[in-house]
Amino acid sequence: MTAPATRPSAPTRPTGRNWGAIAAIIKKDLTAVRRSKAVMIPMLAVPVLLLVILPLLIGLAARAQTGDMSSFLASIPDGLSEPILALPAEEQLIVLVNGYLLAPLFLIVPLMVSAVLAADAFAGEKERRTMETLLHLPIENRDLFIAKLLGAFLPAVAVSWVGFLCFCVVANTVAWPVMGRIFVPNSLWLVMILWVAPAVATLGLGVMVRVSVRARSTQEANQLGGAVVLPLIFLAVGQSTGLLLLDLPVALAIGAVIWVLALALTIRGARRFTRDQLATRI
Repeated sequence: MTAPATRPSAPTRPTGRNWGAIAAIIKKDLTAVRRSKAVMIPMLAVPVLLLVILPLLIGLAARAQTGDMSSFLASIPDGLSEPILALPAEEQLIVLVNGYLLAPLFLIVPLMVSAVLAADAFAGEKERRTMETLLHLPIENRDLFIAKLLGAFLPAVAVSWVGFLCFCVVANTVAWPVMGRIFVPNSLWLVMILWVAPAVATLGLGVMVRVSVRARSTQEANQLGGAVVLPLIFLAVGQSTGLLLLDLPVALAIGAVIWVLALALTIRGARRFTRDQLATRI
């Protein structure tokens, strides 16, 4: 019985990162993603649904709403209700829904995109039978891990920011007959898009990349890592039903907590990541 072929060890670089090799791996991964309908369809369909169709329908419904919102607004935190109560009655529902209630729901986008791409990071290599080539690349383990992280993080943030711009256009356009002005983004939305969304994307990566290393297929990786989405869905549902309404300090604090968890998971994953771990699961 012949012994299995040995894999060359990653070269040792004295200092710095091999950004050329990192960029090449990211480019290769993004090319593979563009060619995969199973990855592209959910990655684009969910943002379109949440950031274009949903605010359009809500804005149209809010324009037709003529009821008094003061009783509902009286039950939410003063820091959130006071600026809305100061608005004319016909503007209150539009600002409440598109200006505040949808903000946490938006976080599903960076989490979902980063989770889909991270699940494909290593499990996809196994499915495409390109893992052996990846293991033989002349690149350090740390650089390989960084490349896989950035290959999922950058598209997740890009899709989130482009989707947010689309949301702003749709929300302001559909509300213009009532508002007569641009009302999003507000301070809560800016915190969500610039502070919390990248943290959520990083948290999804910290979980899903480690799951992808252990999984043998992208489907298995998505099934194993699906639990990471549940807490955010509960938060979004609570916000959208009025059970939990986030004001600016709470959003900043939540973002800080998510960043701490995300960086801890990512750093721990980087320290434990080795080619041998991948080679044993081909």
